[in-house]
Amino acid sequence: KVYCDQTTDDGGWMIFQRRTDGSENFYRAWTEYQEMFGNLSNEFWLGLENMHDLTKGKEYELRIELRDCENVRKFAKFASFSIGSVEENYSLKFTGYSGNAGDSLSYHNGRHFTTKDVDNDSNTSGNCAITYHGAWWYGHCYQLNLNGAYLNCQTTTSQATSWTTFHATKYSLKFIEIKFR
Repeated sequence: KVYCDQTTDDGGWMIFQRRTDGSENFYRAWTEYQEMFGNLSNEFWLGLENMHDLTKGKEYELRIELRDCENVRKFAKFASFSIGSVEENYSLKFTGYSGNAGDSLSYHNGRHFTTKDVDNDSNTSGNCAITYHGAWWYGHCYQLNLNGAYLNCQTTTSQATSWTTFHATKYSLKFIEIKFR
């Protein structure tokens, strides 16, 4: 089962991550991120294995919807998108930014997925997933932290869900939705 968006930008989007209220714990282990978790009608993660299977060998667009605590909405769209295999540590690949959120994602292009128990980031002084309380395609460490701590609009910690070209690293976004078609 998947959740689809049939209205945004002419529809046809399959959602693979949604954050709305902090009801789902996203500070999880590698094996949990490989599989789907959460509730499709609210907060969830589609699973790295599902995302790889769906995107391998095909051309997809990626769209990320963001909303801040004042209900300002922004988006980032990418012309192509795929997730690598487990042997590639589910590397993130994309091209062609457009949108009004700014391109915080490009720093993460080609990076490997990192969780609190599997450290694939390029930070030699620690695990970014532990430091920033999330799991992501970290480098050294991030320009966005969409699986970080959902802090319900608190703006005091760099562990918060954030997109640096929309708001700084210590700004906890209210709504995040990542989708592809």
